[in-house]
Amino acid sequence: MKKVLAVLIALSMILCLGLAACKGGNEPTNPAAPDGTNATEEKETEFDYNAVKDDPVSADGKYEIAFVTDVGSLKDQSFNQGTWEGIKRYASENNKTYKYYQPANGDKATDDDRFNAMKAAADAGAKIVVCAGFLQETALKKAALEFTDVKFVFIDGYTLYTKYDETTKSGVAGTEIKNVAPISFQEEQSGYLAGFAAVKEGYTKLGFTGGGGGENPACCRFGYGFVQGANDAAKELNIKVDMNYSWLYGATFSASPDLQAMLNGWYTNGTQAIFCCGGNMCQSAFDAAGANDGKVIGVDVDQSSQSDTVITSATKGLREAVIFALDKFYTDKFDELGGVSTVLGAANDAVGLPTANWGLTKFSLDDYNKLFASIKDGSVKVSNDYAKLAEDSFANVNLTIVK
Repeated sequence: MKKVLAVLIALSMILCLGLAACKGGNEPTNPAAPDGTNATEEKETEFDYNAVKDDPVSADGKYEIAFVTDVGSLKDQSFNQGTWEGIKRYASENNKTYKYYQPANGDKATDDDRFNAMKAAADAGAKIVVCAGFLQETALKKAALEFTDVKFVFIDGYTLYTKYDETTKSGVAGTEIKNVAPISFQEEQSGYLAGFAAVKEGYTKLGFTGGGGGENPACCRFGYGFVQGANDAAKELNIKVDMNYSWLYGATFSASPDLQAMLNGWYTNGTQAIFCCGGNMCQSAFDAAGANDGKVIGVDVDQSSQSDTVITSATKGLREAVIFALDKFYTDKFDELGGVSTVLGAANDAVGLPTANWGLTKFSLDDYNKLFASIKDGSVKVSNDYAKLAEDSFANVNLTIVK
């Protein structure tokens, strides 16, 4: 618990300008942020998330902290689950009531379904609603403008505006929706570390499969960083790396026979390790890897406990970011986050590879720490401009985009 407190103190000390977010032009960012690597490792050993109920009953029927899930299941062993565990921890340690809401129609949920889930939360007494995933944008904007007394946290989000400039396609300054606090991550840095580590470990035939059909900014950043990291490691080793790269069968972030069949084919044709980026999709990767003696790189949280095929995971501090935002709200400092895009990365120890149970042998923990420090201090730069993937020339990666 000491680590959590230290992180929250650090978070509260610094606010300044910086990175551009996914939408809306140049956005402010908070450079002091949750420790998504070492802090996460420590908390995993001292806090039992499974011991905290997912569906507690409030005596008065009111639930002041709410979570509206992204597509996929609550216990997706990835994005939803990491976010939810942050809520459960904060609520259990601060005696707050809490409840989750899954939009109707599952993976086919509409903006109306998402809004209805947010409305249900507000009607049930929510004071603050955490919404996961960029797909929440339209519904969240509507809900925030209707329920002005409720605060919202937009995980993997960006600043929402009431007015946009059609020429620049960016939000108009002064029209930010102040009861929405957007928090996003520099996933490209975490993906870079995973790609670099995999090649240094000796894997020269890689794969990437992502969720959201290529339209999810977080997954796109993960994938783009993965290619850059693999390329730089291969350049250092003076070798060539082959990589299959696809958004097929990931639109709903769900495991599927089609996805597993594609990954089976990759492994059969020589792919050694696949970075699977997208919630429940990981189960298809685990099954395909298990059947072919292949390896998987997990995402969002440390997924090594889910399958012995996992060699490492590209993580981000979902739990810590949620705890940070809730703490701001309950200490009457939400205004520091509302309408301001908070972007968290290596500089904040909010992305990285899990280190508590380091399983790589050729790429050492010391090697990792040195590389991480280079990204943190800016001497190694990782681009987040994933729109350039198809046109970029990677001298040491033979990239095959599977459509």
